[in-house]
This record gives sequence, C-alpha cells and structure tokens, in this order.
Amino acid sequence: SETERVRRPDRRVGGGEGRGRRFGKMQANLLLPSVCTIFTEHRRRLGNVQINLALLSPCTIFAANWKTMARKKANYPLIEGLEITTLAAEGKAMGRWNDVVVFVPLTVPGDVVDVQIRSKRRRFMEGFVVRYVRKSPLRAEAFCAHFGVCGGCKWQNLPYEEQLRFKTEQVRDQLTRIGKIALPQIAPCLGSEQTRFYRNKLEFTFADRRWLTREEVESGTDFDAAPALGFHIPNMFDKVLDIDKCWLQPDPSNDIRTETRRFCIENGYTFHNAREHRGLMRNMIVRTASTGEVMVIVVFGEDDRERIAALLDHLAANFPQITSLFYIVNTKFNDSVGDLDPVCYKGKDHIVEEMEGLRFKVGPKSFYQTNSAQAYELYKVARKFADLKPGDVLYDLYTGTGTIANFCAARCRRVVGVEYVPEAIADAKVNSQINGIENTVFHAGDMKQVLSDGFVAANGRPDVIILDPPRAGVDEPVIGVILRAAPRRIVYVSCNPATQARDLALLDADYRVEAVQPVDMFPHTHHVENVVKLVRR
Repeated sequence: SETERVRRPDRRVGGGEGRGRRFGKMQANLLLPSVCTIFTEHRRRLGNVQINLALLSPCTIFAANWKTMARKKANYPLIEGLEITTLAAEGKAMGRWNDVVVFVPLTVPGDVVDVQIRSKRRRFMEGFVVRYVRKSPLRAEAFCAHFGVCGGCKWQNLPYEEQLRFKTEQVRDQLTRIGKIALPQIAPCLGSEQTRFYRNKLEFTFADRRWLTREEVESGTDFDAAPALGFHIPNMFDKVLDIDKCWLQPDPSNDIRTETRRFCIENGYTFHNAREHRGLMRNMIVRTASTGEVMVIVVFGEDDRERIAALLDHLAANFPQITSLFYIVNTKFNDSVGDLDPVCYKGKDHIVEEMEGLRFKVGPKSFYQTNSAQAYELYKVARKFADLKPGDVLYDLYTGTGTIANFCAARCRRVVGVEYVPEAIADAKVNSQINGIENTVFHAGDMKQVLSDGFVAANGRPDVIILDPPRAGVDEPVIGVILRAAPRRIVYVSCNPATQARDLALLDADYRVEAVQPVDMFPHTHHVENVVKLVRR
C-alpha cells in the first residue's frame, strides 16, 4: 500500500475538493470571475480602495502563475533502479541519485526500486515506490493489513534487531553531530519484550467518510460513502482510515472500537466532518492498565444527552471489563480536550497501574508512559544511573504524575518534583499517599518560573537531578539554575535525542557524560528514548 495522496478526488470517498491540484488554463479562467464576483459583492464592507486592490491581487496571481504551476508537475522525474542505502529520519529510508538524497517511505536498506518523485528541494527529493526491482534480504513481512497507509508502524517491514541497531546509531549520530561532546561507548538499544499490543493508550477519530487506499482508487471501482473510526492519514487533519484490527493495544480495545462503530452506524449516529464542523461522534480514547482495568472516553461533538446515554449504556452492558467510562462534549473547532471537563458516566474516575509493588492512579487526563512494561525498564535505568544514597535530595524535574519520583523515593532522603500541569501534580500527590510515601513534595508551575535559585535554597540543594522534559528539551534558564545548584549527578531522560544533544552541550563545561542507554519504547517506529548519566567534573 502507498501512503501518498492520489490526485483523483472524483474517485475518493471523502469529497472532491481537490486541495493541492494544479490549475489548467480553463480552470483558472473559470475561477477568476467567481473570485472577482465575491469581492464585488462585498464592496460596501471593503471600500473602493480595498476592493480595487482585492480585485487586482487574486486575478493577477492566478493569471500569471497557472502555467508555472502546471509546468512544475512535469519536472518530477521517475528514477529507475534506485538503491536504498540507509534508514533516515521520521521512519523513511534513503538513497542517492546524481549525488542528490532521495527519501522513500516503506523501503529498507538493500531494496532496489523505481521511484516517482513527488517533491523536489534544493538538497533532497522525496518520492514513492512504483516498482520493486529487487527486494532487500533485510526485509520482513508486515503483519498489519493497514501497514503503509495509517502511518503508525512504519518499520514493520524491518526485522526488530535491525530496528534496535538503527536506533542505537541514531542516538550516537545525534549526540555526536549536534552535541559535539566526548561520549563513552553507547550501550545497545534496550529492546521491548513485547513488540505487539504494547500500548496502554490509543485515540481513535470518527469521520463521516473513510479514506480509500491507493489500490482502491486505482481499481476504478465506485465505493459508497462509508463512515470511519480509526486513525488520521499522516498530515491530513480531515482524512481518517477506518481500522479493522490494530496491533498496538491489547484486548478489548479492538472489540470496543468495532462495536462502537457498528452501534453508531446502525442507530443513525452522525460521524464528524472536520471541514464542515458537524457530526455527533468525534473521538474515542481507550486506556488499558497492567492491572486489567480499562478506561473508555467518548468525545461527542454535540450535547445530545439521549444518544450519549444510549451509546454509553450499550458499551457498559457489552464490556464489563470497562471500569471507568467517561464522556466529553467538545464543540470546538479542534480535537484538543485538555481544557474540557470529562464526565464520569459509570465506574471509577481512574484506573490503576502497578510497578514494582507501587500503585499509580491514572485519570482521563493523566500522563503515563504508553508502554507500561517498558516504562519499568526505562525507570530502572534512570534509577540505576541516579545512584542514590540514603541521605540524598533528589529533584525530579518534569515529574508528570510523579512516577519516577515515587519510584525512587525509597532510595533517598527526600524527593522534590516539579511539573507544569496542575492536574498531574494532584495525581502525583495522590500516588504518594496511596503508596504510603511521605518523603516527596510536589510543585506545579512553569519550570522557568518555579525552578530558581530561591527555590533551591528553600528546598535544599539537590544531590541528584533527574530530567524528563518534553520533546523541546530543557529551557536554557533552567539549565542555568541546574548548573548553579551543582548536583553531583544528573540523569537526563529524553524522547528526542536531538534536543537532548543540544542540552548536553550546554552542560558540558561542568559535567561529563558517563553512560548512555537508548531504550525502545515504541517498537516498529523510529522513535527512541535515551537515558544519559552525567557526573560533575
């Protein structure tokens, strides 16, 4: 299957808006009068000067550029016999043609392919495979029927050992090339014991028309408009691939999704249209826990209490495994629900995760590492690198719901956690309470504002700091406070080795890197976590 968009909107379920199509001369001529008419009808609002400028600008642009726009499409070559030599960023692979880098998705090193170029830049091109001349001996058989379309598991066609090898190389390359610091030998990436059904959280999207695959479009068959419940097509906010079976989350996730879709279709529930902003059904979030508990959150686009109750009652009756059932009404123009209040319809207001005898409360808005089993391995690495002593003060910065803080609390005298999200800090405090942990304190607020020299003076100078920031990394003012606090050791946990490398360079004058351990939290994807141990010089 091919992920690239096919420019034949008349055959695509999902509408014929044809966004991104090239304009021919006739189309441009037809379009110009309509544009001018629109502006003329609004002359009273715009004023004479504004309307004259408005009339000139769009007409001039379209008349002057239609030939250029059409000509660019013809410049994209078909490259025959391109050898794929290595993996690249964002799950793509690459080869070289006339000393120009060519990125090609869904290929692996050793493939020889014919590639249709779809975009050209000054230093690289991107294209898609039209024919496999010779398939690589490294290639593995993808196990998911949706591979290559949904964009979720881009490396299913690569053996897991090769995935781990590349992730190790990726960490080495970014720390060396971006950080430009002295490094010890980097340990091989720590693999996940579970490579299928390893996620504890998935979010699905409803759409009133499903996305057609490239094969379906090229078959020439007329497909009836059908709704979808699944995942967004990459980089398309309004296109959704209907999912039959997803290999990421354990049961009963697939059954809950398929039964929800069936019930809604049979009972006339409208599915969301992102462009027209209408439709009752918007999103569904399923969370599973290592304890066997299940949380389901259904997001509705309208406050139709009768239909909401009917669906939720049906789910509760058919899936007794659901221990927490929520709904949210979201009438906004975006899918974000962080600023909305989930309503607990049935069951508890949380599920419980367990790790090394500790219990962690996970609410509808709580952050928890999405691979529960591998999160335990990640935190064990972080705790080992921290090398805590009974009298130590530990700062856990970007603590989230306090998982690392509570995980390490028994090994030191005191833990101070800081996190931006107030709800996460509330969960962190509850997690300490339910586990009988009394040597933790938590503070909510922007890290740049909370962590200051005065804060360090009030809470005690840290002996060890654990950093687990978002992908953007650590803000430079925060690094300044850390350097002045001068802990003996720093453990930096990162989901983005590129920004981690940048921050390590800022710490390099006072701290040397003693150990590096990549950890694979997301098998069959290009994402990698990395843990670095730094020791004061």
